[in-house]
Amino acid sequence: MWLVVVGVAACTGKPSIDDPKLSDRVLKIEEFFDGRVLAMGQFQDTFGTVRRRFDVDIHGTWDGKTLTLVEDFDYADGSEERRVWRMTKTGPDTWTGSADGVLGQAKGVASGDTFNWVYRIDLPVPDGTLRVAFDDWLWMLSDTRVYNRAYMKKYGVDIGEVQITFDKVR
Repeated sequence: MWLVVVGVAACTGKPSIDDPKLSDRVLKIEEFFDGRVLAMGQFQDTFGTVRRRFDVDIHGTWDGKTLTLVEDFDYADGSEERRVWRMTKTGPDTWTGSADGVLGQAKGVASGDTFNWVYRIDLPVPDGTLRVAFDDWLWMLSDTRVYNRAYMKKYGVDIGEVQITFDKVR
């Protein structure tokens, strides 16, 4: 039974950067995340069980080449975490980046209202560290809101996903 569930979960459809755009909006990461952004989200496993909830206070600065994001996480269990991303724009629609725990370089590509961010990370969890691969998808829903769905894998197998709503503070 376990193998059937894992097999079905591994076949779940995922977004593509070539998917039809559902709006005329253009998500410019460097503009949306420059300043203060508040977010809330949760992690759920492949069975749909919510395992962790969190709020994030993000302070971003864009210097024309590098976007620095200081992310302060407050988890529902009372724990806290800070992650600092340094994202470099490498072309009109491409990015690379790094943060503590990220293995190698994260890579991103933008297309219309969509941004895809892919990386591997040693992720802090309540009982230690978990090495996972993230396939992050962001969609601009309005001028002040971005929705994020991140698919997580370990050893190439889906282990869950993170869903986050980002709200730009004006």
